[in-house]
Amino acid sequence: MGLADDIRSAVTTVAGADWNIRKGNVVPTTESITLKNGAVELDAVYLYADMADSTGLARDFPKTTAAKVIRCYLDATCRVIKAKGGEIRSFDGDRVMAIFIGSNKNTAAAECGLMINHAVSQIVRPVVEAKLPSLVTKGWELKHCVGVASGTALVVRGGVRGDDDSDLVSVGRAPNVAAKLSDVREGPYRSYVTAEVFDSLNEKVKYSRGDEPKLMWNGPVKHQVGGEMLSVYRSTWWRQP
Repeated sequence: MGLADDIRSAVTTVAGADWNIRKGNVVPTTESITLKNGAVELDAVYLYADMADSTGLARDFPKTTAAKVIRCYLDATCRVIKAKGGEIRSFDGDRVMAIFIGSNKNTAAAECGLMINHAVSQIVRPVVEAKLPSLVTKGWELKHCVGVASGTALVVRGGVRGDDDSDLVSVGRAPNVAAKLSDVREGPYRSYVTAEVFDSLNEKVKYSRGDEPKLMWNGPVKHQVGGEMLSVYRSTWWRQP
């Protein structure tokens, strides 16, 4: 059988079979979803954390320098996500995707975004600039953005056969919106959440600490996401992990 026939057979099998969908109360792993059109329906909050200007980093610096910066960014981001109870399920170059579930999922994900901002701006950036001074010399500055959205998604396996080529894919509005929001490059704002997420936040994540708490989010403002105008809230604030 040639490659074209192999592709046609595999696609026909997938497209022609009914989904075997079950409700999920934990974030699925690759092993917990079957390749035979298994799927998990998940009520979750999706968080995407994306490092800005990786193109300029790769273009203007040695690969070894770029790799160190990206690894430092991802390492710090993943540590914060795990500390806040998020489950990491995907990497795409310098971007990481995490899933939060449970009764506190909106607050946990939004606070995670604020903590990532602290980690990146107050810890990672000073360290990489001190260890890699060419970044400062050439004017490249580590920046990022976090997008957070909530909703129901269908989690499926991305591969056709075998575990080695099978990654989890989340299909739904929430992961798509969160990914698009993490691409926003707008002034000093580093965290974006949908209005649905904001409305579900605990007061401790809406307002700063101290004797005179201040609202840490600006909005709602309108953003076009995938051809749809959405109400979102954005923040320049950080919270120390």
